[in-house]
Amino acid sequence: MTDLDRAHARHLLHEMLRIRRLEEKSAELYGLGKIRGFLHLYIGEEACAVGALHALAPDDNIVATYREHGHALVRGVSMNAIMAEMFGKAAGCSRGRGG
Repeated sequence: MTDLDRAHARHLLHEMLRIRRLEEKSAELYGLGKIRGFLHLYIGEEACAVGALHALAPDDNIVATYREHGHALVRGVSMNAIMAEMFGKAAGCSRGRGG
């Protein structure tokens, strides 16, 4: 493995911050009762998703469980699709059925 250049390191940090912001907003909306059911947050684990997924090839399969928001975001699922899923909307990444 090669050393990270500054641009790549900034990209990885940016992805970690995107995950953190998504999780913080999710927690806020859950606290307001706008997201129903259970919400298992990924706060504090952002580097795991970013580091692991950047070590894999883009077409490598991954299996994630109930704390998968970070994995989905790093793999290119839009924040809008992830949030729509948590709201149970048809525009969600699992058409609102996954929660």
